[in-house]
Amino acid sequence: MEYMEIKIITTEEGCDIISANLLDVGIDSVVINSKNNINDLLDRKEYMWNYIDQKILDIKDSSISMSFYIEKNEKGNKLLESVKNIMDKLRTKDEEYFFNPDEKILGDLTISIKEVSDEDWKDKWKEYFKPLKITDHLVIKPSWEKYDKKKDEMIIEIDPGMAFGTGTHETTSMVLKLIEKYLDKGNSFIDVGCGSGILSIAAALLGAGEIRAVDIDPIACEVSRDNIKINGFDNKIDVECLDLTEGFSYKADVIVANLIAELVVYLSAYVMENMNDNGIFISSGILTEKKEMVTEALYTNGYEVLETMTDGEWCAIAAKHKGKK
Repeated sequence: MEYMEIKIITTEEGCDIISANLLDVGIDSVVINSKNNINDLLDRKEYMWNYIDQKILDIKDSSISMSFYIEKNEKGNKLLESVKNIMDKLRTKDEEYFFNPDEKILGDLTISIKEVSDEDWKDKWKEYFKPLKITDHLVIKPSWEKYDKKKDEMIIEIDPGMAFGTGTHETTSMVLKLIEKYLDKGNSFIDVGCGSGILSIAAALLGAGEIRAVDIDPIACEVSRDNIKINGFDNKIDVECLDLTEGFSYKADVIVANLIAELVVYLSAYVMENMNDNGIFISSGILTEKKEMVTEALYTNGYEVLETMTDGEWCAIAAKHKGKK
């Protein structure tokens, strides 16, 4: 099979912001080529260098880039268009994002595309995707791996391909833990920005009632439907391609949004309209440095923060609207 190697030129600050945006369309396997990585390596006094390849020094002096691979087919082409749209939004400093329009904080954001063959590495990435127990009960398992299910374990089986996330990223694992904690059996559930559908599948396994998975990206909706079918929930989970903020009449007991901090802030003014009494709003994809920005927005819009979970540079927040007791 043929693939496209996508490379984006950016800055140090841009890496985190772009990574968070790529996660929103299911891309969580990204290689970052940064001169700082080389600087750190060369500055380690315990190493005595008597030869350095010129290619290393070239990287040291070059711009920062982010690379990832997508399949060269119709689905991959649509995903590439989604990536280009994200870069266009960031490049024009769309008002959804909080950047100074007079500064080029994210760099050029130019995209280069190189066609590559999978002869040597098409299945190499699968070596690193193994069954992983995320919570007390939920296990994410790739479809090609065998796994002996233990008592009380629930299996989320997924075949993400190279373009979509495996669900093991910190932002997703924290949401899964919070869903397991706050979702009661029979609760209705909305997954905003469903991506690969993992959170909706988890809700179904944990006994949720009616489930709606929504996303503005048709590719994400298609991938969600595929994964939901693999797990046998295609008759239980409805996938809809729409924007919740433009009008969505369905209400739920638990609403989750694994997006980015800026979009969580934006959604916080709308989500309450889709919450039942005593409803819980779980958000993730939030860099720890933006935690206060999100909690302030939640407070301003009438939410009570129940719990903040942190894993590395990311955090997730569970909140309840004060007017819904």
